[in-house]
Amino acid sequence: MTKKLRAFLTLLAVAATAFAASLTAHAEDSHHNSILVELFTSEGCSSCPPADAWLRSIDSSQPLPEQLIVLSEHVDYWNHDGWKDPYSSHLLTERQSDYEGILHEDSPYTPQVIVDGTSQAKLGDANEVRQVFEKSAASSKIPVNINSVSIGPNSVRAHVDADGRTTTRNADVYLAIALDHAESQVLRGENGGRHLVHTAVVVDLQKIGALKKGSTFSKDVEVKLNSPIDPKNLRVVAFVQEAGPGKVLGSALRKP
Repeated sequence: MTKKLRAFLTLLAVAATAFAASLTAHAEDSHHNSILVELFTSEGCSSCPPADAWLRSIDSSQPLPEQLIVLSEHVDYWNHDGWKDPYSSHLLTERQSDYEGILHEDSPYTPQVIVDGTSQAKLGDANEVRQVFEKSAASSKIPVNINSVSIGPNSVRAHVDADGRTTTRNADVYLAIALDHAESQVLRGENGGRHLVHTAVVVDLQKIGALKKGSTFSKDVEVKLNSPIDPKNLRVVAFVQEAGPGKVLGSALRKP
């Protein structure tokens, strides 16, 4: 383990400790909302495994009164460095690029954590991590529900509802299909020789409709998958997000 990686792991541990410590103090102020946490990552990036581990940790421990809904979004711009990430998608690279324009970043980078569509959580800065999650926890969200999930050989069907009667802006409704758990033995590149473990790995992300301000949304959706997926290793995530991409107004998780 290099000194740089060891230092990064230490910073992650400090950030996680500060994050958890802030929760008790603010639990009584919670609105019991969900918080969407997107991690842009790659198996070709040597700085990403600690961030992947952090995402798994907050997903399993659920340290906030609010439900943390995590998505691991693997980008493809590391694929030319000797290892093609089997979970990478250019669609997710484009989603990250859209965020960079809104967040005034010069270029995409990994690992990058975006919380509720509006804030970056720099995992090396414990105080910033705490402030980002406090901000999201204090923000009221609209109800989003996923019902009637059924899984075919190469498809997922679900019914998605969202109550936007309190909203003041139009928004888009998204559905993500993710692997609950994924592993890789990396043979080449910056992580060559490492066994990597991931959670909530996005394999499909689609805009399924629009939520007009002050209204509701209800739709039956069918998502066609490129390859079969184990129903026991599946997550379905729905979220409502203002255009931009902008603020996430609400999100929901369903494990069939």
